[in-house]
Amino acid sequence: MSMRGTNFLDKWICSNVPETVGADIISVDELTQKLFADAKALGITSSEIEEDMGSVYETILNAIVHHDAGR
Repeated sequence: MSMRGTNFLDKWICSNVPETVGADIISVDELTQKLFADAKALGITSSEIEEDMGSVYETILNAIVHHDAGR
């Protein structure tokens, strides 16, 4: 992942993944779609975010399950 993609993902998760959100498929999917829409608005492509890390969906799910958004 590019440095810009990494920074965006970390900051986005800290700002947009509340500890109270459920780890269900719909919640994670909605957050993933929102992340990509917000990234696109800033000119950051999905491939720039997923380059080295793989699935953003899994990253968001892990942040929810471990209640450590952005850490």
